Formats: sequence, structure tokens, C-alpha cells
Amino acid sequence: MIEAELKARVHAPEQVMRQLDERAEARVEVYRDTYYDRPNGSLEKAGEELRVRTVHGADGTCTVLTFKGTAVDEESGSKPEHETRVEDAEQAHAILRGLGHVELIAFEKRCRNYNFEARGRRMLATLVRVPEIDGTFLEIETIVNEHEVPAALDDIRAVLTELGIGPGDLTRETYTGAVAAQREVT
Repeated sequence: MIEAELKARVHAPEQVMRQLDERAEARVEVYRDTYYDRPNGSLEKAGEELRVRTVHGADGTCTVLTFKGTAVDEESGSKPEHETRVEDAEQAHAILRGLGHVELIAFEKRCRNYNFEARGRRMLATLVRVPEIDGTFLEIETIVNEHEVPAALDDIRAVLTELGIGPGDLTRETYTGAVAAQREVT
């Protein structure tokens, strides 16, 4: 399955949050993301991602292990995604290190998640703040088969437009890249 996703910089976060609050109940969560790579950096070079994410929310804490393959849509960066819950976060980290992976970067994301249906699709909209970088971002995604990616992205663009976010606000900037750049500066 493919995670068809678009990400945008949000210039009026309070306004977007109010509109999303009208669509669904928000789930406020803090993600602790740790990205891994092979010592030679081959995952990053191939555009692949290997991540352990621990999610802290009102309903408790859970950890998921995620692998994202190379992008199937260059404009959006949409990728195949394989994800599973893990029982013990520390053991997941130990397994990846034991397999020879090295920590690439770790950081925190403060998220406000909304699950809703739009244009016949289940969508997840996430307002994101990363304490180490400036700005608020909005990610909207839906899970589809590869042949559905173009239509799904059109549907996501329509939802973004309804929220007052235009094509000029879209970004392919990654949190990993932005955090790494910020850490180099400081």
C-alpha cells in the first residue's frame, strides 16, 4: 500500500485548526521519532526510511516500526509504507542496532491528528510543530493502491484548498533534513 501524502507550510495555523476541529475530533499526541540507516547511508541515498516512533497521547503510549520505500510519485514524495506496532520500544531499537543499523537522527514532533472522510476516502490530517524548526506544517494522507495515487493526491489537494492552503504552500522539505540543518547551525 502507498501512503499518498502532501505536506504544506501553514501560515494561519489557528484558522486551519478550527476548520479541522469542525471535521473531526482532534487527537493531540507527541511523537518521538528515531530514524535509522545502514552505516554507509544507503537507505537515505535510496530515499528509503526506517523509523521507530513512540507516540505519547491521552490514551497512553505505543510504539510503531515503519519502513518506507522509495517514492512512487516524485512531486509529492508518496511512498510505499509498511508499519507495525511493537511491544517494547527499547527492544525495537536494540534489534535495529543489532542488525547493524545506526541512528541517523532523533527528534520530537507535536501533532494534532484528525481522522475523517473526504471525497470517499479515509484521510488523516496532522498539524505538526517540531520544536527545533520554525513554522507549522499540515500533512494530509490516505492509504491507496499504487494506481490510485494520482487521484488520491488530487483529492488531498482539494481538501487543502478547502482549508485555504494553496499549491505555493506545498513543501517536500523533510523534518529530518530541517532538524539536521538546524543542529548544524547551533
